[in-house]
Amino acid sequence: MSKSHFLIVIGLLVSLMACTNGSHTNKVTQWKSYSGDPDIEHKVDSVLRLMTLDEKIGQMNQYSGNFAATGEVNDNKSGEYLKKGMIGSTFNTFGADHIRMLQEQNLKYSRLKIPILFAADVIHGLETTFPIPLAEACSWDLDLMEKSARIAAEEATASGIAWNFAPMVDIARDPRWGRVMEGAGEDVYYGSLVARARVRGFQGINSYKDFAKPNTLMACTKHFVAYGAAQAGRDYHSVDISNRTLYETYLPPFKATVDEGVASFMTAFNDLNGVPCTGNKYIFTDILRDAWGFGGMVVTDYTAITEMIDHGYAANLKQAAKLSIDAGIDMDMISEGFVTYLKELVKEGKVSEKQIDVAVARILEMKFLLGLFDDPYRYCNAERQKEVVMHPDHLKAAREGAQRSIVLLKNDNNILPLKKDIVKRVALIGPFVEERESLNGEWAIKGDRNKSVTLMEGLREKYANSAVKFTYAQGTTLPAIDNATRHISETQIPDKSGFANAVGLAKKSDIILVAMGEKFHWSGEAACRTDITLPGNQRELLKELKKTGKPIVLVLFNGRPLDLSWESENVDVIVEAWYPGTMSGLAVADVLAGDYNPSAKLVLTFPRNVGQIPIFYNTKNTGRPFDENSPKDYKSSYIDSPNSPLFPFGYGLSYTTFEYSNPTISSVEMARGGNVIVSADVTNTGEVAGEEVVQLYIHDKVGSVTRPVKELKGFKKIHLEKGETKTVEFTIDEDLLSMYDIDMNWLAESGDFEVWIATSSSDESNHLEFTLLD
Repeated sequence: MSKSHFLIVIGLLVSLMACTNGSHTNKVTQWKSYSGDPDIEHKVDSVLRLMTLDEKIGQMNQYSGNFAATGEVNDNKSGEYLKKGMIGSTFNTFGADHIRMLQEQNLKYSRLKIPILFAADVIHGLETTFPIPLAEACSWDLDLMEKSARIAAEEATASGIAWNFAPMVDIARDPRWGRVMEGAGEDVYYGSLVARARVRGFQGINSYKDFAKPNTLMACTKHFVAYGAAQAGRDYHSVDISNRTLYETYLPPFKATVDEGVASFMTAFNDLNGVPCTGNKYIFTDILRDAWGFGGMVVTDYTAITEMIDHGYAANLKQAAKLSIDAGIDMDMISEGFVTYLKELVKEGKVSEKQIDVAVARILEMKFLLGLFDDPYRYCNAERQKEVVMHPDHLKAAREGAQRSIVLLKNDNNILPLKKDIVKRVALIGPFVEERESLNGEWAIKGDRNKSVTLMEGLREKYANSAVKFTYAQGTTLPAIDNATRHISETQIPDKSGFANAVGLAKKSDIILVAMGEKFHWSGEAACRTDITLPGNQRELLKELKKTGKPIVLVLFNGRPLDLSWESENVDVIVEAWYPGTMSGLAVADVLAGDYNPSAKLVLTFPRNVGQIPIFYNTKNTGRPFDENSPKDYKSSYIDSPNSPLFPFGYGLSYTTFEYSNPTISSVEMARGGNVIVSADVTNTGEVAGEEVVQLYIHDKVGSVTRPVKELKGFKKIHLEKGETKTVEFTIDEDLLSMYDIDMNWLAESGDFEVWIATSSSDESNHLEFTLLD
């Protein structure tokens, strides 16, 4: 069907219903819409009136987009439902021309010509791949994160995608969990701000009226909820937490995206306090819909409805489908529970058609808002795809994003930066010197791993015709994951045959630059680890290199905090590069050379060992708090390890130094409805310009419930020239002091508060106090 023919058909249908109905209030069903626009609601209602029950249920059915390959419908389950007009959405198919063909097939079979909504997991870029979200969050640069999401949206929407399964906003405090790489770390305040920035970037709208722009990528907040608290850091595992912990820690970033106008939510795989999230009416109806007023649509995660059977919460798929729709779920990803059993459940009186109408109304509204009823091919622009995908401006932004995400963890004797004009023989050693495949990290959905710039390539370009000369020995390889078992392959364990060559090369060099880490599939979904040290025999190689007595610079490529307890004691420099994306080698070389002064700071605590996990900065005190200056006897401590982390939240070094001084507060008393202003002077006391993330922490000393020892409540990233001083101010009001009291009321309790203006969560200097009056 041609575009003009399609528009005529839909236009006639909607106009007909408008004439015959004549009212915006006499709806087929009442539902709280996302837009709140009576005209949009009426259009949705007009289409609903024309739909059969089968067609409605079909809109709630989502498949992977494999129902057609060459323009002919495949002989498979998705092809079967396509011929009945019973596919509402597909995911992870790409390319403007290919998606145009799939949409044409859909319109050929859809009686009412209802367009399919094409979705994808565009987590940190489409083809231009940015650093993994965890790394990008370490930039503490909300504008940068919004910009990278906007670039991802530009590329995705030009390639046919209108709906994105991101951002992931799960608070995560267990580095064993592979999916920490997808989020913004451990802090609720910061994670909520990052969540909002990413929604703004993906959707690129000021109001629902902007949705019809051809570069609007509908965002999807995931995974609702508390997935980051999976027991033992094992993916898909159970979560059993108090309602207080749910509200204080895990819900706020999700609420922040609702406030930002996110259009959709995705269910979590885990059960929450005994109820699988996909069938959990409390979180989806009572909280998300009723308390928060969310009017968008909700999709399950992959096969999540089916999985309620294995959870032991549903006896079969039919019961699981009923539990899901009763909970408020609108679309079924892959499980086929809705499309197989909803009609039967309606006939049996166990599910009402009104429930189905509400779910379908939410889905249709999004298709109207995205402009797909006006033009089902609006996201299929092959010319725009050629123009925007991997555009030079996008690559430039990816390089900048990678620079700003790299954390300098250690730099003894100021070995870095490695100046181009100082004669140095540098031995490049390790499996990541020439590694290319892993640099994009997991969820690099369409990022061509063959186009990512290796560390070797970046260094060769950076130091061409300089006084620095490189030699190379790989030294060892990385262990592999068996794709069938998802365990470490016993047939590909690294050996030590390359050690001798690497050590020999190191002895002839002035500096040893070692590039190590995890293969990209060692972190991400279903990539959980009980041992978070460097995989394989990489540490053993480092021990041999240490014997040479030469300075060692360790550059890490990984997707989670690692146990670097030995490395931090024995190597001179540690650079946490994470997975930096398409422009990896160039960005890392920029940092190593000092052309970019590192400014990133950690958003997830690095433990000393797995025995400390879960470990995070804003823990609560005990009745016997440990003081390192007093005896350990019968205090809350370990007998074999300090309580403190290896590297704390908010920590990161620079090639310059910063001094904090002159902490001041506008008043030591704060009246209700008022505020206090705190400030400190920050001076660049080093030799080069740099950026510093100035952090504000607050402690409520006494509450009706116990409070964390400190909580991040503000930050500012400032640039300082050599010798420059800036006064950094923060305004503290009741909102920053609010908490859930003993009765779960959100309010600020009167009493005494401590404040720190700090360089990291472990910085106890620049301390102030004030009292909130009754």
